Amino acid sequence: MNKTGSATRGADIDDWRPEDDAFWERTGKRIAYRNLWISIPALLCGFAVWGMWGIIAVQMLNLGFPFTQAELFTLTAIAGISGATMRIPASFLIRMAGGRNTIFLTTAMLLAPAIGTGIALQHPGWPLWAFQLMALWSGVGGGNFASSMSNINTFFPKRLQGTALGLNAGLGNFGVTTMQVVIPLVMTVSFFGLSGDPMTLVKASGWIFGKIPAGTETWIQNAGFAWVLSLVPLSILCWFGMNNLKTVTPSAGHPVVAFLKITYLYSLAFLPTIGMLYLYLPAPTGLGLLSMWVAIPLDIIAALLVMRLAAFGAMKENVAKQFAIFRNKHTWSLTALYVVTFGSFIGFSMALPLAITVIFGFQHVADAAGVLTHTLKNPNAPSALTYAWIGPFVGAAVRPLGGWISDKVGGSIVTQVISTVMVFASAAVGYVMQQAYGSATPEQFFPAFMGLMVLLFAASGVGNGSTFRSVGIIFDRTQAGPVLGWTSAVAAYGAFVAPVLIGEQIKAGTPQFAFYGFAAFYAVCLVLNWWFYLRRGAEIKNP
Repeated sequence: MNKTGSATRGADIDDWRPEDDAFWERTGKRIAYRNLWISIPALLCGFAVWGMWGIIAVQMLNLGFPFTQAELFTLTAIAGISGATMRIPASFLIRMAGGRNTIFLTTAMLLAPAIGTGIALQHPGWPLWAFQLMALWSGVGGGNFASSMSNINTFFPKRLQGTALGLNAGLGNFGVTTMQVVIPLVMTVSFFGLSGDPMTLVKASGWIFGKIPAGTETWIQNAGFAWVLSLVPLSILCWFGMNNLKTVTPSAGHPVVAFLKITYLYSLAFLPTIGMLYLYLPAPTGLGLLSMWVAIPLDIIAALLVMRLAAFGAMKENVAKQFAIFRNKHTWSLTALYVVTFGSFIGFSMALPLAITVIFGFQHVADAAGVLTHTLKNPNAPSALTYAWIGPFVGAAVRPLGGWISDKVGGSIVTQVISTVMVFASAAVGYVMQQAYGSATPEQFFPAFMGLMVLLFAASGVGNGSTFRSVGIIFDRTQAGPVLGWTSAVAAYGAFVAPVLIGEQIKAGTPQFAFYGFAAFYAVCLVLNWWFYLRRGAEIKNP
């Protein structure tokens, strides 16, 4: 291949040598950063569509949709587990279908759940399963993270991967905050007269500038429709501005063939998720036979088996090569560490709005038998939609900082520090929640609760960048992408675990136990990180 850079022109690039300094400065840097700057808003919209049910569920409660709090928690959890499972095939897509092909199609796919959710929310009388189906479909947005990170990883030299991945993930994670700010706003207006009829708030709502009083007309359907305005131009930009690297994907085939591969693997991912949810969810949606701790491993194993057994031709060979990561013990150690960081970030993002509403929205006073009751509405309750965006905003904002610091001092040292912070912060959150839940004036504990939650989000955000930096150092370029995708897939189950666990413990009257459990898990992973990467005599030193 010549050195003129001519082979790097066009959508498909044959010559790609990011570790070659001369090539990088002459040609590679410009192309890599162009792909990065397009990738970030596409990923942001993916997070927004995936996470929107955390806010939608709160507003459905405020609008008087005929569902219980527990049923509304399931909408958030279903979106969470669907997005996590979609990441398993998404982690393989770049090497099978090409970066440009994958990011374009998976971004365009978000139009379906966005429009479908808008339509469903116009019909509050529809059965619960219709909304659960839309939540399941929104998981496509969660899956996009794995393919996006795998793609950006291939464009940058190792010395810049922490920063590049931190920017992509950190700014992409702003989709959670963007969604939490935009959705309450767009619900107050009708888009060009096309949003249909409004509904009326039964309970006061709110957003970052204050409360929206009961009786206000609300277009909740805009929570879905609003994303169409950005997804259409973004899809076009992905197609005309991004590239496939032939050095990474030598046999992607015609774009139509690549699209069929992506659609096929994504469709396969829905099958085990639907089956698992049917066994897990209570009637009338499912059978209620499995606990969460059985359902999640079963879903992961089923998704991997379906991919392995259903692959054919060249796809089967590619899948088999990607499965080689599971023979490396560091895949498993880094998976656990990424659950600490991203799993916490996305899980708390999903659960926080409803947790604020339930914990601080009621006066928890004892009845004559000394049993706490939730029947008294708290007139001084903080609005979830006013405050819930702050934590995800901080977590996303500091993520690039985590990658940058890790490039300078080492990923595992940063991971060790933030894990220590998260152990103590999580235990403290549990204690504050316990005090609030047993108080007739829970709002007095809200500032401490929010301060500690913001600290947890900040630590998890820094750790997101440090853990991804560690992957780039510990694994070679052929395995780093699939490992990034796999670890992000398993960590994304935090979006299922946190809403379910917190919701169950709130229902049981012991919300603190959820966060005490998180603290114990963080402590175990702190020891794991030290053992594998920081202790004297560690096989891989990653200070």
